[in-house]
Parts: sequence; C-alpha cells; structure tokens
Amino acid sequence: MNRILNSVVGKLWGTILLLVLFVLFIVTVLMLEFLENFHTQQAEETLRQEAATIGKIVEQHDKVEDSLQIIQDILGAETNALIVRNSESVFLSIHDGLNEHVIKDKILSDSDLKKVYISNKTIIKKMLMPSMTKEDQMESYIILASPFESDKEVHGAVFIYQSLEVVNKTSNHTTRIVFLSGFIALLLTTMFSFFLTSRITSPLRTMREAALELAKGNFETKVPQLQRDEIGELGSAFNRMGKQLKNHVEVINQEKEQLSNILTAMTDAVITFNKDFHVLVSNPQADKLFQKWNINNETTDYSHLPAELYHLLDHVFNLEEELEEELGIKGSYFSVSISLLYSKEAVRGAVVVLRDMTEQNRLDKMRSDFIANVSHELRTPISMLQGYSEAIIDDVVTTEEDRKEMIRIIYDESKRMGRLVTELLDLARLESGYLSIFKEEVSIIPTIERITQKFDQIAKENNIRLVLEQNLKDPLFLELDEDRMEQVLTNLIDNALRHTEKKGSVTVRLTRLNHHLTIEVEDTGYGIPSEDLPYVFERFYKADKARTRGKSGTGLGLAIAKNIVERHAGNLSVESELGVGTKFIVQLPIT
Repeated sequence: MNRILNSVVGKLWGTILLLVLFVLFIVTVLMLEFLENFHTQQAEETLRQEAATIGKIVEQHDKVEDSLQIIQDILGAETNALIVRNSESVFLSIHDGLNEHVIKDKILSDSDLKKVYISNKTIIKKMLMPSMTKEDQMESYIILASPFESDKEVHGAVFIYQSLEVVNKTSNHTTRIVFLSGFIALLLTTMFSFFLTSRITSPLRTMREAALELAKGNFETKVPQLQRDEIGELGSAFNRMGKQLKNHVEVINQEKEQLSNILTAMTDAVITFNKDFHVLVSNPQADKLFQKWNINNETTDYSHLPAELYHLLDHVFNLEEELEEELGIKGSYFSVSISLLYSKEAVRGAVVVLRDMTEQNRLDKMRSDFIANVSHELRTPISMLQGYSEAIIDDVVTTEEDRKEMIRIIYDESKRMGRLVTELLDLARLESGYLSIFKEEVSIIPTIERITQKFDQIAKENNIRLVLEQNLKDPLFLELDEDRMEQVLTNLIDNALRHTEKKGSVTVRLTRLNHHLTIEVEDTGYGIPSEDLPYVFERFYKADKARTRGKSGTGLGLAIAKNIVERHAGNLSVESELGVGTKFIVQLPIT
C-alpha cells in the first residue's frame, strides 16, 4: 500500500481525488444553503398566498364553517391554520396531527406574533415546537401571521404554520444525491487517474529501469519513443544522454588506462597526496617503497610517511612552492620532485616523484674508488719503469749484471701492467655484458683433472700437496664456457698455492648435490680475517703482502671469477678461518 501511495500513480490519484472531493464538498455546502433558502422562501411565499386567500374568504363570509372545505383545500400538505377574529379567541383551528393544543398555545402566546393584532404587516417567524407526527420530539416550524384587512385598531389574524421537516427532507434528499454523485465521481476519478497516470508513469518506469541499467554500466540501454509529447522528448533526451555518457566514460577510461600504464611503466615512484598527507594515488614503485618503509614500523603518525618526506611536504604546503631536493631516507638516496595541485586557485594536494638514486650513488662511489685504485695500482709499476729506465739512460748501472737485473724488473713490471689492463678490460666487459660466453657441453671430470694437473709442478716446487677429490660415479656433462671456467679455477688454485706455506695442502673437491655441481678449492694457508671476508670479491682486494709467497696479484682475479660464475647462473662464495685455511665454493646448476 505504501508503495502505491509513494508512487506517481498514487500521488496523482490522491491529488485528483482530493481536488474532486473538495469541489464536491464546496458545491454541496453551497447547494444545501441555496436549497434551504430557496425552500424557505418558497414556503414563505406559499404561506403568504394561502394566508391572503384565507383572509379574504373569512372577510367575505360570515360563516366560515361553510368555507371550511375551501380553506382546507387552499392549505397545502402538512400546513395548518388558526383563524382568530380578535385577539382573544380562536375562531377556527385546522390542525392535522398531534399536540394541537400545545402548538396552538405556543403560537397564541408568542409575544412577537401577538403584534399582528395591531399591525398591518405580515409576521414570519421560525419556532421550535412539538412534532405533529411523533411524541416527545421537537421540530422546527415556520409560522406566518397575516392580519385581516380592517379599519379597527385591534383586528384578527390568520396564523398558518408548517413544519420545516419538508425542507429538511428535501435537503436530505439533495444530500443523498450529492453523495451518490460524489461516489460516482470517485469511481470515475479513480479510473481516469489510473488511466492517465499509467500513460505517464509507464514510460517513466521504463526510464527508471533504463537509468538503473545505465548505473550498472550498460550504456547500450535505450528507451522506446512511443509518444510525441513531453515524455517522448524526455525519452529522446535520455537516449542522447546515454550515448554521450557512454562516449565520456570511454574517453575517461582510456585516459585513466593511459595514465595507469604510464604510472606503472615509470621507474620512478609517483605519489599524490592531499593536504592531510593522505595518499590518493600511487604507482607500483611507490607501493614497494611504502612496503619497504613500513617493514620496521619506523614511521611518523602522518599517513605512515618517513619523517624526512613529511617535513618536505609540510614545507611545500605551508609556503605553496614547488621543490626539488635530494633526500636520504632510511639508508637510500632519492631525488625528490614535488609539484602542487590546485583546485580553484587553492592548493588541494601535491604530486611527489621519487627517483631512487641509491645505485647511482653507489656506482659513483665505485667509479671514484675504481679510478683511485687504478691510479694507485698503476703508479707503482710506472714509477718503477720510470726509475729503472732513467737509471739505465743515465748510465747509473756500472755492471752488466745490474743492467740485466734492471731490464728484467722493467720487463716484469710491464707484464704486470699488461695483466692489469687485460683484467680490467675483461672485468668491464663482463659487468657490461659485452663479453660473450660460449657454452657447450663439457665433460666435467676430465676438464677439472686437466686444470689441476697444470699446477702439479708449481705445487711440487713449493713443497705443497695438490689433491683432486671427487665422488662422481657417472660421467657428468654441463653446458658451460670451458675457457672461462678454466680461468676461474686457475685463479682459485693459483691463489690457494700462493697463500699456502710449504708442507701445506690444496684440495680440489667435486661433489654433486641434487641439481647442483659443487667445486671446492680448499687450502691450509693463512686464512682471511673475518672483517675482510665481505670484500674479497671486490676489485683490487688483496691479501696482506706479507702473507703471500712471492708476487702478489692484481686484485681483480676474484672479481672476474665471480662475474664468470654468475654468468653461468651459478654462485661463488668463500669460507675462511684465520690460521686454518680458506675454502672457495663454486656452485653450478645441472640442467
């Protein structure tokens, strides 16, 4: 029921119904007032005519009894009369009904009606008297007192009275007719209202359903245009709106997708903040940064932002100026660019672009360290070449034996410079990816045996035991660059021999574990201090020269070896204990 009353049909039906009922009510009140006045006037006029006629009859006939039938015929239905010759006695009473004496006494005793005896004017009055048809019931009467035409100062009169029940009956009958008309009007109004509203609400319901479909994203929904009135024009406008809305949404989605792709493809972190420091939009790189920053929960209370970034944003919002700054956040370095967002000339937020400069700073430091290390490594052989060359040129050398010794030193230092330059080039090519790795199927056991045997003579000359251990029962073939892998093992075995004292041992061990081949080069040498272990694979790292036997290396061999192993999808690690020995472990995947 509430659904009908709250609908357009119910509201329109109720409005029309109330309007019709209000009009009927006003018409009924006015009509009843009019009918009551009309019937009252008619009754008064009739009574006047009857009173005048009776008065003439009474005056013309001495014996009114002879004219009684005529008088009764003159009187209308339910009309009664009292004829008084003078003011003291009733000459004739015509009364049809109950309470004759009571009514007669009330009429004759009424002070207003008594004035008719001394007046030439007709007096009309309404009075409440007992009913002529029912006991113990009062009715309203209209009483007309008409004087006789006489020259006497006090004269007789005719009193004609009639119950107004006739008027009430007419009013009641009229009221019933009006109520019947109202009921018929109610039915017709309801039928007309529902017919009219159905013509209006049916297309509106269709539009409502179409609007719900549009809200769900079904922009192909259209409203049928069956009318040419305002509702038809509304349906046409609705269809145009749906079409334009579809086009706008498609454009917005394309722009949103394009922006999302741009943000996703960016290597920089992009974050949009409002003035409350809440994140509105962020790309995947920014999400990774937030995850990294929130690992240790070392954040401020402002949208989980690091304090450094919060202070920059606060500065930008307060001064309303854009900012570019380099900032260190939790051990990382960022280039920060902050641009303001405006809404109607008021700042509503900011866009922050964070570019991670940590690796670049590290590379810059490595580059400066590399240049310093290269300069340091080249300074010694160049100084020696220059010094010994000047000594030979200036004939400082007095004996041929000293000359040959100086020439040999110059030769050794030039070879060392050559090795240094070659290894620098190899390392640069490896790290840049320009050094090609040519993999082929290689039998591991014979290859390791051949490489190990190269150092048998050197080991014997230094009184060091060189051993190859392997527990591989079946032949094993790997896809690798044999020359580069030989370079790795040569460097590891040579380092082990140079850092092992006489009567020591160097063991090359082959083992297979699951899908990996492990090559271990273990010595019983001096070992590496624990504080130096993290740096053994860096460029120009060298053990203490006091602990090496003879010539030291360039400090690039292990860095090259690690790069070669990693290019083979393997791993090179080291374990060492000072005074016990060192073990280098090469792990290669078996495919």
